[in-house]
Amino acid sequence: MELSLWVVSALSFASVALLTPVLIWGLRTLRLTQPIRAELPADHQAKKGTPLMAGLIFLVGVLLVAVLAPSPISLYLCAVFLLFGFIGFLDDFKKAAYQDPRGASGKMKLILQFLFTFALFAALPQLDLLNSDVTLFRDLKLELAPIVYLAVISLFVVGSANAINFTDGLDGLLIIVAIPTYFFFFVISEHPEVKLFALTMIACLLGLLLYNLYPAKAFMGDTGSLAIGGSLAFLAVIEKVELLIPLLFLIYFAEQLSVILQVWYYKRTKLRMFRMAPIHYHFSLKYGWSENRIVIVFGLVSWGCCLVSLALWKWMY
Repeated sequence: MELSLWVVSALSFASVALLTPVLIWGLRTLRLTQPIRAELPADHQAKKGTPLMAGLIFLVGVLLVAVLAPSPISLYLCAVFLLFGFIGFLDDFKKAAYQDPRGASGKMKLILQFLFTFALFAALPQLDLLNSDVTLFRDLKLELAPIVYLAVISLFVVGSANAINFTDGLDGLLIIVAIPTYFFFFVISEHPEVKLFALTMIACLLGLLLYNLYPAKAFMGDTGSLAIGGSLAFLAVIEKVELLIPLLFLIYFAEQLSVILQVWYYKRTKLRMFRMAPIHYHFSLKYGWSENRIVIVFGLVSWGCCLVSLALWKWMY
């Protein structure tokens, strides 16, 4: 597995790096491009017409894992990625084909996310990867009733997937923030399949980053961001690091919380708590930060969260 791990990852990076221009050409030819919400600032309006759904290129890495290193856990992780990516694709396709920034309905996306999550949880016991204990400290565990654990963890998976989706708002932002998160799971996992999947995803993200840095030649769209969100959430479930998630997912939850607070505050006061939510727009509009500065700062925070989480993991687990 060690050899295949590095071979599959290297092939994934090379394939994504080489094939993304072809995908961009195809998306542009089919006019599957990004519509821009009217309320976004002028520098974002200039991005109208950028090819959308470049997250489809991640299928290369997923297929390489499934074909070159098949195993029940590997195929399971690929299924997670594909199912959440499919929801994102439906959203992106409506945005791009109809030039409708709203995309698919939020209700439909949530229903599909919960249905897929329940179906995926149903398969976990057969892989011996699911139990309802929450590790508090080394051998100290909190035993929850299975139905309670499944209810809470299902909310966590769907909430986390959407939080990570919110983070995909600036050129290269989600890629830079997600790489340290996948790196965390690559380091801590005792499952070779999880290591392979995490490293392959890092390779795919780096391959797409060549075309997604500011100014982006293509956007991954929800096709990529929801797939990333679902896979990271399920990696957290598989690795049983529930207590570390608030720190490890700090950037994602901050993005999501800023949206929730913005809506809540506006309904109560008709005023805005932030200049714009998710919060990465606030740094741009209020403080004048460039996209690159926001991406670098958020990426450094994500790496800091990853390293502190690794230290806590060694101490707690």
